[in-house]
Amino acid sequence: MPVRVVGMIGVTPPKSDAQLIIIEGALDPAYVVESARAHQAAGYDMALVGYSSSSAEGFLVALHAAHHTERIKLLIAHRPGFVAPTLMARKIATFDRLTGGRIAIHIITGKTDAEQWGDGDFSPKPERYERAAEYLGLMRRAWAETAPFDFEGRFYRVAGAASDVRPVQSPHPEILFGGASEGALAMGAEHCDTYAVYAEPLAAARQKIAEMRERAAKFGRQIGFNVSARPILGATEAEAWEKARAILAKIEGGAARGWSRQEATTDAVDNAGRRMMGFAAEKDVHDARLWMPITRATGALGNTSCFVGTAEQVAEALLEYYRLGVGSFLVRGFDPAGDTVEFGRELIPRLKEGALRIDRERR
Repeated sequence: MPVRVVGMIGVTPPKSDAQLIIIEGALDPAYVVESARAHQAAGYDMALVGYSSSSAEGFLVALHAAHHTERIKLLIAHRPGFVAPTLMARKIATFDRLTGGRIAIHIITGKTDAEQWGDGDFSPKPERYERAAEYLGLMRRAWAETAPFDFEGRFYRVAGAASDVRPVQSPHPEILFGGASEGALAMGAEHCDTYAVYAEPLAAARQKIAEMRERAAKFGRQIGFNVSARPILGATEAEAWEKARAILAKIEGGAARGWSRQEATTDAVDNAGRRMMGFAAEKDVHDARLWMPITRATGALGNTSCFVGTAEQVAEALLEYYRLGVGSFLVRGFDPAGDTVEFGRELIPRLKEGALRIDRERR
């Protein structure tokens, strides 16, 4: 199957070539366009628009990016609970119509309780996952039902719910999710299409994929997988490792910090982060290329699973996950502008060609 490559667009020019967070800071409309166009030109299939409780509103950022591009899809991070699910279903369907089928949704329930409080949500995280499951069920019904319907659950109640607008994509735009807690896994198995995970050692990834497939099968569903990684490339392997150590030194020295409140901690803040910190504590390098010191230095702050080497070496390392059943990769670097161009030139073609080669070998 064709492999999919996902990037992440920022909202304001980066302040460092060792950038961790790119979704906070003042909104620069011209930079959003520049970033989206760079991803499209580099051969990315999709670009994530992230979310924090202080960042620019993601749907509007994504619509602005879509208006100034022709092909690339926008993956919008969304936190259920602040908008009625029936309204959100119409909002997503409207976006899908306006862009000709160029939206996907990444469901998150909040990185931390404290950050969620900034938007007025004081529900504990397990309850947020229960609410999100009910929310997604209602959204899917709004897309599917052809007649008004009623619903009464723990968190939501509607009477005569209906939608005049239908998504272009059938049966609906792709729904991704992340998380490692029981609530996240239960929600995703029942309602989501793709499980988005950080790159972890291959043996652990193999087990996680098998377990998630088993969970989804109980609902009569199949689920896809996306792996998030931070490639660090060099013309030679030695050059790549030198570059990796330089980025780590900047992060440890605080050069990449200070402007994003998400970077204020070095402790893991969620179950997924604690899982990644466990791998980072075991050793620096797993499976030859998966390099974990930046994970350890940042408390597994988001996507910090690094793959270090030449473009050929990193592509082959990522393709090991493809062999496990991963069909989608979110790849972004620490230099948002420069790495987007370099990945488009050096990494993405090798990744896509390698997936086709593996498919031929299987046949």
